[in-house]
This record gives sequence, structure tokens and C-alpha cells, in this order.
Amino acid sequence: MGLAGSIFPGCWGATARPLAVWGSLLTLGLIAPLAQAQAPLPLDSPPREQPREQPRDQSPGQIPRPTPGLAPAAPSTAFDDYRLGPGDGIFIGVQRFPDLSFPATLDIQGNIVVPLAGTLSLTGLTLDQARDTIYDLYNQYVVEPDVSLILTTQRPVEVTILGEVPRPGLYPLQAPQLAVALLSAGGSTTLADLRLVQVDRPLAGGAPLSRTVDLFTPLLQGEPIPQVRLQDGDVVTVPRLAPEAVESYDRDLVATSTLARPEITVRVLNRATGGRGTEARFGSLNLRNGSRFLDALAAAGVNPDLAAYNRIAVLRFNPETGAADQIMVNATAAVSGDPSQNIPLQENDILVVDRNLLARVSYALNIFTQPFRDVLGFLLFFESLSNAADSLFRP
Repeated sequence: MGLAGSIFPGCWGATARPLAVWGSLLTLGLIAPLAQAQAPLPLDSPPREQPREQPRDQSPGQIPRPTPGLAPAAPSTAFDDYRLGPGDGIFIGVQRFPDLSFPATLDIQGNIVVPLAGTLSLTGLTLDQARDTIYDLYNQYVVEPDVSLILTTQRPVEVTILGEVPRPGLYPLQAPQLAVALLSAGGSTTLADLRLVQVDRPLAGGAPLSRTVDLFTPLLQGEPIPQVRLQDGDVVTVPRLAPEAVESYDRDLVATSTLARPEITVRVLNRATGGRGTEARFGSLNLRNGSRFLDALAAAGVNPDLAAYNRIAVLRFNPETGAADQIMVNATAAVSGDPSQNIPLQENDILVVDRNLLARVSYALNIFTQPFRDVLGFLLFFESLSNAADSLFRP
């Protein structure tokens, strides 16, 4: 094996580098002096401390890079710091030393195999901390190596999504972005406040990090949506819009964006159907989110010759009061181009068509004195009205 092999025991099997390469580096003075070099120690044994030259790019008083094998520096509080874990792919580049440059994927224990140094754990380190750790390892053999580290593949993550989304729960994400997480849970509901989306990130051995993300203001100003990168274990909470903030929040704008649920379901209680318009029908429609009143009328096939077009009600469940809010719409004016009458629809809206039918529905709502417990109770109430059509809607 020769002199170099006696100086660097065990490193040849890890790197499989020819002796000629190291002989050339030694001749050029690019390897640290043999008297100062030491053999890499096993993974479970920290290396012995030894004096080290001050790098040229480090000014007096500058915080030195961490010593390998010792406890890492306190973790950065920056929310955007990415921390490595099993499954991440990285590339280590060392200028002038292609034999020391290599790609690697962290194994299930978060380890990689580093030329000369052997197995090294990078779990929980930021990219800068991992680069500095590898710099210190190489600096034992190469004089002031220029080391760079690039994240080439981010591991899939699992995040929890709560709050105002149709399907809250735990989601695996191949593209770990906040916008992708919202869409995976069905998009934001009409009750969501996208100005105050909360991302909580637990840290092993430290206080959790938290960030509040405003996704609404960029929509309002026509700017790109913030690309917030999520990490494994993040908890995303979409809060409900407070009643006092409704006036300053444009739900219609959100409904037409890619952050909202793609479809909404509305119901139509319609007596203006059939040849004579004597049957009351209660059906549901799936419409594109952001659809308006006339879109629902067209999809429901409401007959303008039979319906009371100038007086159609949109009943909307109010979660604050537990009651049904009634919005009167003049469909004739909406068809004539009045935008104030072609109102945007929301999830679970109910359209009541026919003047006499509306009067009887209003009477039924008035005698129903108990508030609805939730939107399901609100919808079941109208299902019961439809089932009792013979008595309620008889001319």
C-alpha cells in the first residue's frame, strides 16, 4: 500500500482512488502536510482536536466553521432554512478536485458516504451546516478546499392541513409547496381567510417555528403567489374569515383563483319545470367555482316562461347566526345585463324559483324557530320540503 496507505488507513476502500492521484496532490502541495494529517476515525468516535490554519477568506473575529464530530451550532431560527433528512439528494462539488466531488442520497438513517471520511450523518442540518461540515472533513487532507453543496432532490413530505378546506387531514406531497398543499385538501372554502394562513414547523430538540403567510394580497395586486416550501411534519392551518373582516376581503376574487376549490355545489328548488310547471323539484348542480346566478339558471334549465323571473331567491346558510340569509334576485334584469343582479354563488347556495313557491318556503322558514346546527341541517331542511311537495307546493 505504501506510505500514503499507512498515513490514510481505511480510506482507500471508501474512495477507491488510485495512488497516483494522491501522489500528484502531495507533490503539488495541495494535500495537508503528512505530519499534520490524521487517519479518519470510526463514525462513533469524534476526531481529535488539532490546530488548523485560518482560511484566507475568514477575517479575524469571524465565527469559525464548526468542527466535525462536535456538537453542531445552535440551529438557525430562519423559517426558510431547509433541513436535510432521509431521501434528500445532494451534490458536493470541490473545485480543482473532481475526485472529491460526488452526488449522494441520504439513506434511511440520514447518512452519506464521503470520500476519505467514510459515513457521515447529515440529518437535521441546514444546507450551509452540511457544507461546512464537509469542508472541515476535507480540510484535513486538502488545503482550503472550495466546497459547494446543492440540494438536487427534495424528499417527499407529509403535512397536516387543517381549517377551512373541504378535506382536512394528512397529505403526502411530491411537490412540497403551500399552494399545492391547499389544492390537495380541495382548495380553500368560501369561509377561509387566505391572509392569515399559518404554517407551524416542529423542530427536534428545539422550539417550533411558525410563519403567517398572506396569499390574498398578491392575488389582489396581481402578483405571483408566494412559493412557500413546506417540510416534513409541517402543520398548515387555514383560518375562518372573521365577520368584521368580510368587507375588506374579496371572496369572488379568491373563488376564481387556483387557491380555491375548483367546483361548488348549489341546489335548485324549482317548481317552474315540465310542460305545465306544476312539479317542485329539488336538485343539485356542480358548477365551476366563481360561477354566477345566471350560470345556475342555465344549468338547471329554468323555463323563463313559467318561472317568476323577476323574483328568485338565493338562500345562503349563515354560520354565524345558524339561519338562512335570503338574497332576492331579478333574473330579468340579470339577463338584460345588470351585473348587480347576476350575483356570484357560494357553496351550498339554494335557488328557489316560482313566486308562490317562495312564499311557502318563507312561511316554512318562519315557523321553523330553531337555528340550524350546521350547513348539513340547513340542506336537510330543504330536502324535507322537497319530500313534502304534495302538501306544500300544491296550487
